[in-house]
Amino acid sequence: MKQLYIKSIKLIVLLLLVSVAGVQAQALLSGKVSDKESTLTGVSVNVSGIGGTITNVDGKYSLKLAKGSYTVTFSYIGYLKVTKQVTITNDDVVLDIVLVSEASALNEVVVLGGRGAGRTKMESAVPVDVVYANQANQTTAKPDLMSQLNQAVPSFNYNKQSGGDGSDAIDFASLRGLGFDQTLVLVNGKRRHLSAFVNEVGTRGRGNSGTDLNAIPEAAIDHVEILRDGASAQYGSDAIAGVINIVLKKDINHLNVTGGFSGYDDQKYNTLNNVDPAGYYTGNKFDGQTFTLGGDYGIAIGKNGGFLNIGANYENQGKTFRAIRDTNWQTNPNTLEAQPVARERRAFGDGSVVSGGGMYNMEIPIKGTNTTFYSFGGYNYKHSNVYAYTRSWNYDNGLRSNPTKFPTDANGNLIFVPGIMKVDGAPDGSIGPNNVYYDPQEDVYIKDLSAAVGFRGKTESDWEWDISNNLGRNDFHYWGDNTFNASLPYVQGQPIQTRFDDGGFNFLQNTANADITKRIKGVAQGLQLSFGAEFRYERYQLYAGEPNSYRDGGALLPVIGSKGQDSLISKASGSEGYPGYQPSDASIAHRTNEALYAEGALDVTKDWLVDGAARVENYSDFGGVSTFKLATRYKATDNFNLRGSISTGFRAPSLQQLNFSNTNTTVIGGNLVYTKLVPNYSEIARTAGIPKLKQETSTNYSLGFTWQPVPDLAVTVDAYEIKVKNRIVISGLYQQGDAALGTSLNSILASQGIGDAQFFANAVNTSNKGIDFVIDYKKRWGSNHFTALLAGNIQGLTIDKINIPSTFKGSAYDSATFFSDREQYFLKASAPKAKFTLNLEYGVKKLSFGTRFTYYGDVKELGFGETSAPTNAPDPFFPYVTLDATGQAIPEIFDFSPKVTTDIYASLKINKNLLWTLGIDNLFNVHPNTNVIKGSVNPNTGSSFGDSESGGPFEAVQMGFNGMRIFTKLTFNF
Repeated sequence: MKQLYIKSIKLIVLLLLVSVAGVQAQALLSGKVSDKESTLTGVSVNVSGIGGTITNVDGKYSLKLAKGSYTVTFSYIGYLKVTKQVTITNDDVVLDIVLVSEASALNEVVVLGGRGAGRTKMESAVPVDVVYANQANQTTAKPDLMSQLNQAVPSFNYNKQSGGDGSDAIDFASLRGLGFDQTLVLVNGKRRHLSAFVNEVGTRGRGNSGTDLNAIPEAAIDHVEILRDGASAQYGSDAIAGVINIVLKKDINHLNVTGGFSGYDDQKYNTLNNVDPAGYYTGNKFDGQTFTLGGDYGIAIGKNGGFLNIGANYENQGKTFRAIRDTNWQTNPNTLEAQPVARERRAFGDGSVVSGGGMYNMEIPIKGTNTTFYSFGGYNYKHSNVYAYTRSWNYDNGLRSNPTKFPTDANGNLIFVPGIMKVDGAPDGSIGPNNVYYDPQEDVYIKDLSAAVGFRGKTESDWEWDISNNLGRNDFHYWGDNTFNASLPYVQGQPIQTRFDDGGFNFLQNTANADITKRIKGVAQGLQLSFGAEFRYERYQLYAGEPNSYRDGGALLPVIGSKGQDSLISKASGSEGYPGYQPSDASIAHRTNEALYAEGALDVTKDWLVDGAARVENYSDFGGVSTFKLATRYKATDNFNLRGSISTGFRAPSLQQLNFSNTNTTVIGGNLVYTKLVPNYSEIARTAGIPKLKQETSTNYSLGFTWQPVPDLAVTVDAYEIKVKNRIVISGLYQQGDAALGTSLNSILASQGIGDAQFFANAVNTSNKGIDFVIDYKKRWGSNHFTALLAGNIQGLTIDKINIPSTFKGSAYDSATFFSDREQYFLKASAPKAKFTLNLEYGVKKLSFGTRFTYYGDVKELGFGETSAPTNAPDPFFPYVTLDATGQAIPEIFDFSPKVTTDIYASLKINKNLLWTLGIDNLFNVHPNTNVIKGSVNPNTGSSFGDSESGGPFEAVQMGFNGMRIFTKLTFNF
């Protein structure tokens, strides 16, 4: 017993000694975190590989750490992160930190605009915007990154489509009024792949592809850098207008979750408020209901600063339905709003969206070296359901033309399909010859996959190097739903097919890069040299749909002629809404690209920076190009910088533009006519005299200044001119039989059964001139803060030249058709003439209030024309419509006058882990002008209503047409 007691005492003593030894092996890291005015509560203090804590009410923190070296990160919403290296010995360490507001522009470092080390954006030689994802997302109902950037960046342009087939399902954006594919997108500084989709006629940016920013989950994004300057010489093809760099999060041991709900409360144009709602598809009074959920979490890998951060988002957005309230155009004196029933678009509005995906970002320093392995990538899935144009069953002087798009029996009688067809105008609900209609639906499934891996490091002589490979793939698949192929013969007792696989396309891009940078201190005030190489492989595939989605089944429709004789006419072939791609459209194409670049940034003096870059690229399918850039910044005073640049740029024709082909059908005069968008490689294009596509080239000029008159106020102003040659667009339609096309071309069109053809071509030279400005004010005092941000863009586009092939100069009509007045107006309407955003926010302690005013400038578009131009018209091919009262023909110009929307929000920090935001976008339910010419609404004399690109009451202008949107969001941070 005594021995057991002695052994127990010895064990206790031993444990105490071990415990004391453990305590002695640790030391205390502590300190205080503040800004310029006061201490900060709830600041996250994170130690790499260990974990962390938060500051208390006095701004103080403390952590016990074992001996060793650590990376400590201090982060707080609204402030720039601070990272410090700390070495722990036996002594306690006191580390006090002063955080700086994120919007304090002099301290905001950006990596875009020049290779190598970043510079503060106020001292950059070119304009760069920085948008933090958490701030952009928190104070708006807009659930997607694209629309959030649209209200935060002055020359960022984005339009939501309706009635544009696949364009309704995917969102592209551009800078400075240029094309979607003239802005390069990077993720963590690496080239992001394009979408496989090409915008066709009927949409903004027709003929363009682009990058789907919404395929990158917002929860994974730390911030977005937007370079508003030509940068082809630095980053390669597509960077004519600028570069968007999406920087992924690196946080660890923090769980961030944001959930939101929103919906539109439009009591003016919701179809349920129409005089006769049965004339339209309808939803809810509170429609477009959207639920979003996003979150990210990071873990440490090793003890050398390695990490893995994973972010994911889910979105479920409902449809919206919009129409003019009053269709009594005969009696309503307010003829601007009184319209006929919109028989072309009875389901006008946004489609539904279900989207989900995730993205990871990882870095692992290799122990004992100056080398880091990194990788990032992700997957996103999106399903969108949209409505196409309406198909109506009606009579036209005895010729039943629209029934060619309905299923009928052998006698031409309608086969009514409940659940798809709707009835309009019969009080008793009976089915008559004039009141049956349906809207085909288009299901679009988009799958987006990406993965990048690389190593970067530094040699003993301080040469920084980076080797990487980046793979991306996008697949875009159409399905026709709740629709018909009317040409398929009806068989009694068998179900009618109402869903079709229409085919689709995919695009794969693999990019390998090697980059080297060296900072040489002995040359002037410092010279930074960068050079590198890139190899890129691209593959594009267009695959056909199922046969019933495109084939002519041979069914005929009996028609009673003017003298009572019966005749048979063809029925429309292919699935209505979007006919499937045919085997003749299908293709597989690939190409390679090699590039070399060099860049030097010289600090000539402490005040004068000169940056020059050159790049050469060679494409396997069209040859080589070279570009250069020269930028400079001069510090006139401590708070005033002058800057400017001149550069040449290029954009290679995409594989999508080189190889896309599509065949649509329509019935003209009782005959089935095939309209084909002809691929550039085809015999038809060569015979038509359409040259092979070549690169678009540009010359960019920029001049501006940055100014910080007081510490809390930053001002940037930049003027620019961008001249682009050989822009790729889609030509107008040319009809078989046109003598000006020549015998050979007409013969080929006839032999392939093509009634109308159009082409991709380097058709236009343009000039964009404009000015961007940003005025940013941030002030904190005590527990109060006030922010004001005014951002604006004023711009204009002119068409310098239309490059008409000699083939189409045989007649004035053919020349005018090649790039018509309508297309010219559409190109100019890529961005409003001006856009200004004023953001104001005031906060005290845990409560903040904010408002946002957005001004959208004037936009003009043309209709298709309902009457011939007057004999004295300066342009005989300009579209005209007739006034109801006088019969006078006037130009059909839809003028979308300037509008201002007002957003409000309030945020409450319930506790250190929970933030609640409630707000309203477009508080006063402002809409764009309706697309109608005042006094021209009588459908019997050629109404302008429905004669627009969308066919509905509104066009796709930046402010949107859905009206007031209410939202709430909860953000959890642990």
